[in-house]
Amino acid sequence: MLQVKTENWLPTYPLKVLQLCYCHLNVNNSFLLHQHHLKFLDLSQNQLVGNFPTWLLQNNTGLEVLILWNNSFSGILPRLPNAKYDKLRHLDISTNNFSGKLPENLGIVFQKLIYLDVSKNSFEGNIPYSISEMKELITLDLSRNNFSGELPRSIFSGCLSLETLDLSNNNFYGQLFPNFMNLTHLSSLRLNNNHFSGKMADGLLSSTLLDALDVSNNKLSGDIPHWIGNFSVLWLLLMSENYLQGSIPVQLGNLESLEFIDISENGLSGSMVSLSNLSSVEHIYLHNNAINGLIPIALLRSSTLLTLDLRDNKFFGRIPHQINELSNLHFLLLRGNSLQGRIPNQLCQLRKLGIMDLSHNRLNGPIPSCLGNVSLWREAIDDYSYASGYAVSNRDFTYTYYNSTLDPQPQGERHDRVDELGVEFVTKYRYEFFIGSNLVDMAGLDLSSNEFSGEIPWEIGHLQHIRALNLSNNLLSGAIPETFSNLKMIESLDLSRNKLSGRIPPQLTELNFLSNFNVSYNNLSGPIPDKEQFGTFDDSSYKGNSALCGSMIKRKCSSALAPPATPAGGGEDEGDSVIDMVALRWSFGASYASVILGLFAALWINSYWRRLWFYFIDRCIDTCYYWLFKYVFHR
Repeated sequence: MLQVKTENWLPTYPLKVLQLCYCHLNVNNSFLLHQHHLKFLDLSQNQLVGNFPTWLLQNNTGLEVLILWNNSFSGILPRLPNAKYDKLRHLDISTNNFSGKLPENLGIVFQKLIYLDVSKNSFEGNIPYSISEMKELITLDLSRNNFSGELPRSIFSGCLSLETLDLSNNNFYGQLFPNFMNLTHLSSLRLNNNHFSGKMADGLLSSTLLDALDVSNNKLSGDIPHWIGNFSVLWLLLMSENYLQGSIPVQLGNLESLEFIDISENGLSGSMVSLSNLSSVEHIYLHNNAINGLIPIALLRSSTLLTLDLRDNKFFGRIPHQINELSNLHFLLLRGNSLQGRIPNQLCQLRKLGIMDLSHNRLNGPIPSCLGNVSLWREAIDDYSYASGYAVSNRDFTYTYYNSTLDPQPQGERHDRVDELGVEFVTKYRYEFFIGSNLVDMAGLDLSSNEFSGEIPWEIGHLQHIRALNLSNNLLSGAIPETFSNLKMIESLDLSRNKLSGRIPPQLTELNFLSNFNVSYNNLSGPIPDKEQFGTFDDSSYKGNSALCGSMIKRKCSSALAPPATPAGGGEDEGDSVIDMVALRWSFGASYASVILGLFAALWINSYWRRLWFYFIDRCIDTCYYWLFKYVFHR
């Protein structure tokens, strides 16, 4: 580790480049007070406190790059000196504790800036009009502050060189894309998490180089503009959590470079046919809309698609069986639609499938046993390629001093990244949002609230990597497979509200990670295991099974039903799980034979009852003969 002492040391020569990032240093002011020739100063990722060091600018009029990212500077930015610092090209004061308004003369003092980042502070108020004087500004990041007001005309009509603009996570309001916009070089625009409302105007039409657009989580209404299909290099389109209506424009099918589209949580309707021909798309999020029709076959035949989230819409028909054997689909989420028919066996060919949610549909038939062959559910595969964030294309800013190239962009936390990919999935009785490494580790299957019937395939027990399995609210019958004891990573297992019978396999006590278990409202019988994790489940996991017994539900078991000891090898005699049914059949047969023999004995001993029996038989014969003669033969 590099250790630098600055308390009693002064350089005997003028410094021009000083880069002390990620050193966790507390640089003494007296050291920098003696510097007057600095061109490049990087003090990011340290523990510096106090107000903004305007004296650094006054002492070093030739300063070109000033980076104070990720420190603990605070206070209000003072009005800057009237002098123009035309040499300063790169200013980054993000991730500090600055507050108040930006200085009104900011754009006048720093006219030559090409990069300005003040994100992740507590700035408020309007954006100074003087920013329009920054004619050469390429990147402007004001995100994650408390700025308010309408979109500043000064930026959209004055900063004509802008390529990257990030105003996300503020309190801006008003109309989006006003007609006075004239950013012909714009490539990345992020306006998400604000309060923009109304219909989108067409002021963005002049930005033909746009490749990333995020307007999610606002209050936008009306239709998705057709002109969005004109951006030939657009690869990222995020418009979720608004009040958009109408159908998905067919023009979106022209976006040949589109990789990521999220228009979920709106009021969209109609079909999604226009998205079926996007050859480059990797992630499609359309959940929580009113989109209907059939699921396009082309989507599941794609080899590039990684995420398909169509939850809570109005899709109907069958799940397409035309599935590409080379598919890389990781997440298939079709919950809450009106899909019918059986699960196609071709879904088992999805080797990289991590999460599949088909719950709350009208699917029927048996559960395919081949689901036990899905590779990612059977064994852990470390693949972070689909869980990391996307980097928005940004110009690389580098500076060369004395044959050394310096990159002022912080490597520990890039400012030009899209949030990490995420997937919602119900586990442990609640929706959970998985991102990053948690998403990689998550493997889940939800087939609940359908009309599946038949026995649970024992092959499901091969899914050793699966963490959540929900088969509740179906018509499944038969016994709980003993192979479920192989689900070593399972955390949540829900088999409630079916027609399962037999005993709860005692081998399930080997599931050490099981934290949620539910077999309520079935026809299970016998003792409830009470070892290991099963000692933590209460009676709500077993209610609705009148033949179950055990300390968990405060119902004693008879000696004949005492819990059998789990064999050392983890197995169990095949007949044990159905011994209660065998006993029932034998007892029924014995009772029937006893009744017949008792009847014959009574007739043999008592002559009076014997005469009455034969008289009753004669009357029955006469009645049958009379009925047949009158209503059959007489005709």
